[in-house]
Amino acid sequence: MANLAGVVQLLKKEHGRLTKELHGISAALAAFGKTYGRHGGARGRLSAAARARIAAAQRARWAKVRASKSTARNGTVAPKRTMSAAARKRIAAAQRARWAKVKAAKK
Repeated sequence: MANLAGVVQLLKKEHGRLTKELHGISAALAAFGKTYGRHGGARGRLSAAARARIAAAQRARWAKVRASKSTARNGTVAPKRTMSAAARKRIAAAQRARWAKVKAAKK
């Protein structure tokens, strides 16, 4: 029985130590919780007008990028490049030949 009483005393001592440590952790969380608390709460919300301004600014940035890509080096607008019908036919014929070669290799 003396051994059992020693075990109980050790468990109570450990319980007290853990309780004290948990209080310290709770105090640290309370201190930091105000600074690093809820992420995305009221601070993360934007008004509809703010979202509209951001979206308009992003559209303007993309328009600027697209405009810079379409102009040539001398500042004139580069014409859109199109392929001739003959070129498309040559490419299609070459692709048909490649597929025919693949299908023949399977047989």
